[in-house]
Amino acid sequence: MTTWQDFEYEAPDLAPLVRARFEANKHHVLATLRRGGGPRVSGTEVRFVGADLTVGSMYGAVKALDLRRDGRFALHSNPGDGSMADGDAKVSGTAVEITDPAELAAYEGDLPEAPPGAFHAFRLEPEEVVLTTVADDRLVIHSWRRGEGVRRFERT
Repeated sequence: MTTWQDFEYEAPDLAPLVRARFEANKHHVLATLRRGGGPRVSGTEVRFVGADLTVGSMYGAVKALDLRRDGRFALHSNPGDGSMADGDAKVSGTAVEITDPAELAAYEGDLPEAPPGAFHAFRLEPEEVVLTTVADDRLVIHSWRRGEGVRRFERT
């Protein structure tokens, strides 16, 4: 298991940049796996709660059911105005449903307002994090994988 806090520890220069991309906009895109194995993309909001990156869902929503069945996910930050000024962030890994009452209470307590009804909450355990930025006429890609540290690539 890798928490967001673990990622911050292993990639102290990259983590705040990625976090800023997810905090810059409210809505992002979450990819999950359907029962038959095909991809499903859904709009979602993310939150940083304690040591974790989290996502919530209305109770019984298909993205939540997908994650309960197979926790693999990919999360793509909202590109904002399309300028790529602050980069494009992606996180992939495994989602784990939060079921412990104390953890659920902490999650719900961090929300700006209580959900109107039952909900699902998931802790996202990152296995790969990528930030792509534009510098002059090239793409600069910073990629972190659990246990491998950060690598930097450039493409023209």
